[in-house]
Amino acid sequence: MAHLLYLVRHGEQLDAEHGVEDGRLSGRGVRQAHAIAQRLSGVDFDHAWTSPLQRATETAAIMGERLPAVEFERSSLLLDCIPSGLEPDTPVGFHRFLESVRPAEAEAGAAQMHDAAEHWLRPSRGDLNELLITHNFVIGWFVREVMQSPSWQWMGLNQANCGLTIIRRRSGKPPQLVVHNDLGHLPPEDRTGLPIPQPY
Repeated sequence: MAHLLYLVRHGEQLDAEHGVEDGRLSGRGVRQAHAIAQRLSGVDFDHAWTSPLQRATETAAIMGERLPAVEFERSSLLLDCIPSGLEPDTPVGFHRFLESVRPAEAEAGAAQMHDAAEHWLRPSRGDLNELLITHNFVIGWFVREVMQSPSWQWMGLNQANCGLTIIRRRSGKPPQLVVHNDLGHLPPEDRTGLPIPQPY
């Protein structure tokens, strides 16, 4: 028996590079959402959730056209957040970013991700497929949690727009990272959201 958690980062947001915090998808983001929906169209999902932010809900709505049996529920546990703050073992390369984060914001993000892990990173009593549409840092935190890496490691685990990550949970066994940031469904020109280009 397996509990599979499918994690998808939202599609590319329009004007995000200009500092717009949230908004609708770009034309490429729409294409990305259609592509991941096609990729997952053969999966029988038991539950599906989305971040309440517009770029995520629009991705979910597009995916819902291809997955008509799936009804997305909005969850604040999937909101974009900063999952941890500056800690003694944080590599120097990450200090500049984390020093700009207010301690209260990091504490709230850590509490959010603790609750998210309690909710979704749990074994099931039977086969279960769950779909989450969320954000880069949130998925990085889930992967870090599965790998039992240091708290800061989420910063080095980047997800492309509409990249696919799959986590498996089984009773009595540790969680397993099945797939991380799989982009096989996206043509090279639609692979965005990573710190360096991903043409291959």
